[in-house]
Amino acid sequence: MMTIYSATITLILIMDPLGNIPLFLSILKSVPAAKRRQIILRESFIALVILVLFLLFGQYILEAMHISQPALAIAGGIILFLISIKMIFPSNGHDDQQKQAVEPFIVPLAVPLIAGPSTMTMVILLASQAPYNIPRWLLALFAAWLITTTILVFADFLRKILGERGLIAIERLMGMILTTMAVQMFLTGFEQFLHL
Repeated sequence: MMTIYSATITLILIMDPLGNIPLFLSILKSVPAAKRRQIILRESFIALVILVLFLLFGQYILEAMHISQPALAIAGGIILFLISIKMIFPSNGHDDQQKQAVEPFIVPLAVPLIAGPSTMTMVILLASQAPYNIPRWLLALFAAWLITTTILVFADFLRKILGERGLIAIERLMGMILTTMAVQMFLTGFEQFLHL
C-alpha cells in the first residue's frame, strides 16, 4: 500500500507539471504575464476541486458500476504505463491542438492537463485501496497540487533557466520512474485478482 510520500510523488509524476510548461505557455502566449498567473491559479484550483470530489466520491461510482479493486489497479497501471511511454517518447501533434484558445476556462488547462483521466483514476485507486486513509490521501493530493501549481506559476522562469532541452530531459526521467511505478501497480492488481 502507498504511503503519503509515494502517493504525493506518483500524483506529481502523473500531473507532469514540467511536461505541461510548454503547453501552458503556448496556450497562454497571447495573455499578459500578470493575468497569466491569475489564470493558472484559477485553473489549478478548479482542478483541485475536481480531484477532491473524485477522491471522496469516486469509490461510490465504482461500486455502483460493479468495478472491483483489482480491475481498477490493473487499469490504473496500464494508464500510467501509457502516460509514461508518452513522456519518454513524446509526439509533437498535441502542441498544435492546444494553441487555439486565448483565455481558456476549465478546458484544457484544469481538465485534462492537470486533472486528467489518469489523475482521476489514481485518486479513486487510492481511496478504494485504503478508504480509512482518506485524510492522508487528501494531504498527498494537496501537496502534489501545491508543487504542481508552484511549478506552473513559475513556468516562464523555469523555461528560461532549464531551457527546452532541460525540460525534455527531466520529463523523460520522470517518465522512466513512472514506468516502474505503473508496472508495480499492474502486478499488485494482478496479484489481488489471483487471490480473489
